Amino acid sequence: MNNIIHTVAAEVSEVLAKVNSEEAIQLAEAMREANRIFIAGTGRSGLIGKTSAMRLMHAGYSVYVVGETITPSIASDDLLILISGSGSTGSLVNYAKKAKEIDARTALVTTNKASKIGAYSDQFLIIPAATKKRTGMEPDTIQPLGNQFDQSAHLLLDAVIVYLLEKYKDESSHTSLNQKHANLE
Repeated sequence: MNNIIHTVAAEVSEVLAKVNSEEAIQLAEAMREANRIFIAGTGRSGLIGKTSAMRLMHAGYSVYVVGETITPSIASDDLLILISGSGSTGSLVNYAKKAKEIDARTALVTTNKASKIGAYSDQFLIIPAATKKRTGMEPDTIQPLGNQFDQSAHLLLDAVIVYLLEKYKDESSHTSLNQKHANLE
């Protein structure tokens, strides 16, 4: 078991070491500049999106998860973040098209910049990880399906949020974050 734990951790570390930090900074600044942030993904990528949305809410951002009943319509001064390992998830392609029609900015977190969603995206955060597609350009992994992408996306988006908290310290503190944490537990 220890060998598996260390292998999984090493795989994710190797993937994250290859991420372009400028892309991560650009996403962070786009989040900061947006009036509101909308996040979408399907399956496990959608769960990663919900996790990131919660952390952004704690940090004081106006953030919504696409598909939830309280999510309003997107506007031109908003940012849509789409999380898709393949960059070709059908419903997310449609969200990207709609955002483009409205002139909202779209950021794609993916392994594949030259994807269907990529054609509608304004910026990218490329994660060079394995997906369920297992193309020849993806790294080897002992993990099933898109686990390596999802784990890497989770940690990378957490790092983007930590970057915002560190860079703009005067706007948030542990106390202010904790005050926004759920109390109906």
